[in-house]
Amino acid sequence: MPVPPWEATPVPPWDGRAERFPRPPAAFVLLAPVVISLLVQVPAAIGIAAWQHVGWPAGLLQVVLAAAGPLALLGARRYPGPTVAVIAAAALADLLLTPDLGPPYVALAFAIVLAVARGAVVWAAASVVVAWVAAIALGAVIGVSWHPFRIAFTTLVLAACFGIGSFVRVRRARVASYRAEVLRRRQTAEQRERVRIARELHDVIGHALSQINVQASVGLHLMDRDPEQARTALGSIKETSKTALEEVRSVLGVIRDGEAPLVPQAELAELPRLVAGVGSPGFEAELVDRLDVPPRRAVQFAGYRIAQEALTNVVRHAAASRAVVTVEHAGDEFVLTVDDDGAGVRGAEGSGILGMRERASLLGGSVAVGESPLGGTRVSVRLPWGGAE
Repeated sequence: MPVPPWEATPVPPWDGRAERFPRPPAAFVLLAPVVISLLVQVPAAIGIAAWQHVGWPAGLLQVVLAAAGPLALLGARRYPGPTVAVIAAAALADLLLTPDLGPPYVALAFAIVLAVARGAVVWAAASVVVAWVAAIALGAVIGVSWHPFRIAFTTLVLAACFGIGSFVRVRRARVASYRAEVLRRRQTAEQRERVRIARELHDVIGHALSQINVQASVGLHLMDRDPEQARTALGSIKETSKTALEEVRSVLGVIRDGEAPLVPQAELAELPRLVAGVGSPGFEAELVDRLDVPPRRAVQFAGYRIAQEALTNVVRHAAASRAVVTVEHAGDEFVLTVDDDGAGVRGAEGSGILGMRERASLLGGSVAVGESPLGGTRVSVRLPWGGAE
């Protein structure tokens, strides 16, 4: 049967938000910076070496340094800190050992962003600061003059790379948090659904088997003395098993493929049939209906299931000869009481009582178990009368 609206877990309003941040393929994240850096640095290094006629040794060194940084980016996933240090050293060598005119060493920018995004901030900061200070100091030693604007611009670009890396890291953390929260909500909803289905199956099957057991005992006892009464008991077994099978199929249909229920949701109008069905030659059940109008459907469904479970407990465990089910409207509450004259309250509460309490708590109500004026056990249920369906 469909999930009752009062038991449904609301979908978080941002449940699809994590899907707005699709995770790019790992191969793309790894190879894209390598390919871009190679396409920017290597062809430019070859062209500049040929244009300036620097000779084979110097030209080969320039191309090797241009390719070393991009290739070193292949290790950024596992070793982001050492990778940025290696690429910073390659960039320093390219800056000091090759012609001053050349393409920007974009591999270093990618290395900084990837290292900061992966948490290797100390490695990245130390490597870049050491390389940049060494470039300025060694440049002065070997006679390379750096224009103040170039120093300021390069420093700004390096700082921007750190900022981009920090942004990527924060964004990743937020997306991971969204995904974890969505997964937790979904797991919680699945767990609640499993509990709901287990509770439904417990109520339906437990009640049906109890009834079948009682009626089968009656039939066997009266088979020879009163065949007509035995036939009635067998008919009751047939009807009870048919109803139980329909309800079980409704519950399992939702698990299988979301089928619509084969039978409607149980309501308080079904209580007379429920009470009459538990009767037997040695046990009498009575319904006292003091309701002028029925409460909302959520309360009716919960009240019916709780009454069903309470009567099942009476039949199975109380050794009672009489039970009285009373429903009434008291103030702003729906009140259901089930009294019996059986053995009374004994021992710890079982899963049936716990299931009643869970049903009541879902609607903001309560279940109390105590002594009955009839001498046995009283189950008293209070549920809020009004509210949304």
